[in-house]
Amino acid sequence: MIKYLRKGRIVPAMLAMLAFASCDQQKEAPVSENVLLEEWTGPYGGVPAFDKMQVTDIKDAMLKGMELNLKDIDAIANQSEAPTFANTIEEMERAGKELDRVYTYYGILSANMSTPEFRKIQSELAPKLSEFRSKITQNEKLFKRIKAVYEASKQKPLVADQQRVLDLTYKSFEMNGAELAPEKKARYAAINKELSSHYTKFSNNVLHDEEGYVTYLDKSQLGGLSEGFVKAAAKIATEKGQEGKYAITNSRSSMDPFLTFSTERELRKQVWTNYYSRGDNGDEYDNNKLIAEILKLRRERVQLLGYKNYAEWRLQDRMAKNPENAMKLMEAVWPAAIVRVDEEVRDMQAVADAAGDKITIEPWDYRFYAEKVRKAKYDLNSDEVKQYLQLDKLTDAMHYVAGRLFNYKFTPVAEGKVAVYHPDVKVWEVTDQATGKNVGLWYLDPYARQGKRSGAWANTFRSHTTLDGKKNVLATNNSNFVKPAPGEATLVSWDDATTFFHEFGHALHFFSSNVKYPTLNGGVRDYTEFQSQLLERWLSTDEVINKYLVHYKTGEPIPAELVKKIKNASTFNQGFGTTEYLASALIDMKIHLADPTNLDVDKFERETLAELKMPKELPMRHRTPHFGHVFSGEGYATAYYGYIWADVLTADASEAFAEAEGGFYDKELADKLVKYLFAPRNSMDPAEAYRLFRGRDAKIEALMRDRGFPVAVQ
Repeated sequence: MIKYLRKGRIVPAMLAMLAFASCDQQKEAPVSENVLLEEWTGPYGGVPAFDKMQVTDIKDAMLKGMELNLKDIDAIANQSEAPTFANTIEEMERAGKELDRVYTYYGILSANMSTPEFRKIQSELAPKLSEFRSKITQNEKLFKRIKAVYEASKQKPLVADQQRVLDLTYKSFEMNGAELAPEKKARYAAINKELSSHYTKFSNNVLHDEEGYVTYLDKSQLGGLSEGFVKAAAKIATEKGQEGKYAITNSRSSMDPFLTFSTERELRKQVWTNYYSRGDNGDEYDNNKLIAEILKLRRERVQLLGYKNYAEWRLQDRMAKNPENAMKLMEAVWPAAIVRVDEEVRDMQAVADAAGDKITIEPWDYRFYAEKVRKAKYDLNSDEVKQYLQLDKLTDAMHYVAGRLFNYKFTPVAEGKVAVYHPDVKVWEVTDQATGKNVGLWYLDPYARQGKRSGAWANTFRSHTTLDGKKNVLATNNSNFVKPAPGEATLVSWDDATTFFHEFGHALHFFSSNVKYPTLNGGVRDYTEFQSQLLERWLSTDEVINKYLVHYKTGEPIPAELVKKIKNASTFNQGFGTTEYLASALIDMKIHLADPTNLDVDKFERETLAELKMPKELPMRHRTPHFGHVFSGEGYATAYYGYIWADVLTADASEAFAEAEGGFYDKELADKLVKYLFAPRNSMDPAEAYRLFRGRDAKIEALMRDRGFPVAVQ
């Protein structure tokens, strides 16, 4: 998943998925001396002063940053000169540099190092940030200037990148109520303020349940678990004051392998229930009523603008354009997905029956028996595969792919040369292999810990622009792998390795940017996952497998026979993967199309899944009460379908590489990949960019083939 923290002046869901953290207690520094506002110094064009970051500084820094940003905006809005692109739009692109810098620290403290102290500050800041954004999007003088430049461009178009920035800026202001009557503007701003607090509360409720539910095992309950997993669980338990026990935390990185390999069925049920009940425990941290209120406010807000529902408003500037097109794609894939689940469940039940287990497959059994089916059908043991998937080697593999496709070289930065916010974080310098010039820095934060939100994501501390001189890129990838015991290798599953490559794809998208204007580093939500999903495909290329998949103890390369099994099983369990995802995407869309009046969220989820004929043996990937993509902000609201929309592009583009003379490392096609799909970022229409790469639009048939589904299902 990608996260953008661009200025807030035209990004309505900025700060959407952030929670808070804390450092050492100190007296608050005077605003004038607040290090979080200061220009970055040091090597590589200046870097964040993470070693000086204090939670006690963040509130004052945010408030001062907003104040300075508004001064910049007022200067633009109140100037006497006639509005032009240079004195209005370009100056808006320059505005708020201090606040931009503070957001870097804000994002790290919230997503990577959260504590109750920081969450309290976040709750205080959320409504103030909403008011700040409204003061910009509802600034009548500012919008009058933007509109004048926009209307002039209809008579005399600007150069392509300037026109794109102008169009995006105008559309964003229009979509956020710039042309409303005064009383409606006031209500619009009030709704945004209320929503901002709800989003913060939603995030913190989920984080509470992720931190608060831990399952402790004793030695008699470790059946089926790997040695490495057991050692890591023991280390976590010790850190939590439970010496001699083994901790299964309420995170996917801990839950998933436990459900796959543990022979303790009742404990599997307990771990499964903890994970899928986040935000839905009927206590003060329950999110159901909060979601209902969010949905009501979202509907009311867009109706002020004349839209029927939130989805209609949200999708107008996406590739799908409207909810009908998004639903059409999901409904084309859904029947094949649930049919495949039925086949998978029959296979699993047969294995259970043959073993004399006398059970009926339940959701907490799916991963466990799917693993047994994989072994029976393909003689493939995912734990055996894991012995060849070392995090360090996978990191090297990603750097190799970046070198082959993008001509980048990754060199470790000496410890202490660049400040980091946690000892787990490592830094690499990225250079162009042809010229030796610096492209930027890559920060990697791979391990789960207290206060770090779950999942995997990518972000930038600084994005490429050439508006006022070329700026290099500071990009970060974040994962939640279980940290191994000292001296042990970090071994990950094939799925986790795929996600690792996925997030690195976002980083390469950041590094390859060739845009002039900061706004063009943003993206269209149902397109921005495409580049990262596409990069996943290089994990299974022969070059990566043969060079980087080596046994963590012996150093021996992965056996050819095991590789063959992996490739033969490439479409295995696609029913599960596709259905759990699509269920979440369909609920996201349908709940925003539904009338939110007196909505019972839990009942809606349950009844909608029944109407869809959702298989009872598996859950949604993200149940509604903890669906942070959608309810901790607005980045993915009615847009979670975007992953499968992007995956149509991914499957189609993958076929182009498979058919190329040089395969996935074909030089000519790789150059087109960078030129049209990565470097432009949001400087051109995504559909046009894809046509320039492929010579035509993407076809859904490629997706169906890729997942092993019948192509005829439409």
